[in-house]
Amino acid sequence: MSGHSKWSQIKRQKGVADAKRGQLFTKLAREIIVAVRQGGANLEGNLQLRLAVQKARDNNMPSENIERAIKRGSGEAEGAVLTEIKFEGYGPSGIAVLVETLTDNRNRTVQDVRRLFTRHGGNLGESGCVSWLFETRGVITVESDASDAEEIVLRAIDAGAEDVKTEKGYVEIYTQPQDLEEVRKAIEEKEHVLSAEVSMTPKTTVLLEENKAIQTLRFLDQLEELDDVQRVFSNIDFAEATLERLRSQT
Repeated sequence: MSGHSKWSQIKRQKGVADAKRGQLFTKLAREIIVAVRQGGANLEGNLQLRLAVQKARDNNMPSENIERAIKRGSGEAEGAVLTEIKFEGYGPSGIAVLVETLTDNRNRTVQDVRRLFTRHGGNLGESGCVSWLFETRGVITVESDASDAEEIVLRAIDAGAEDVKTEKGYVEIYTQPQDLEEVRKAIEEKEHVLSAEVSMTPKTTVLLEENKAIQTLRFLDQLEELDDVQRVFSNIDFAEATLERLRSQT
């Protein structure tokens, strides 16, 4: 698991501040809209939509918001035309960064993303410059304590997981993208699933010392806070001591 994933999980466990919840719901709604436009409004026949709706539910998005997003995607309700743009580049200390966006204003999004890369000493690259460092996998995060971690690991393996990693307070389960739903269903029969999504996970990570790690995480946080940015992936990693310091500051 990358350090960025660990940091994201800590923030998720701490909860979303009210001021940012509206922004989060907007991003979740956009995922649903795009999923409907690409594969239709039928949940049974659209895997991407099922995952987007489940992600919205995991984040306590109201049902009426989900239904409204599905209607916008199907054309039953008006909404802006959204375009997917993916950025690749290098952040502080040369870490690899992937940025997924959905936008109704391409120029604004390009300028905002480029500005942050430049401000933090990074640079955007050509398509494919860092994506080869990542692989597409299903990632399920399960709430856990030390007493039940081993049981969760065994259940995940029995359900078809490719890999399982334990962290303080949770277990992260990796699957093939097409196996994500099946493994999730098997796990949530007895455990509390915090999140489940198809993600870009780094094949290898770059270990940064504390000061550089904190600087880099500040950059990644600012990227994620941009209205048009849906998800950010990186290959940053850092020592457990840095993680504890970050945990105490949140």
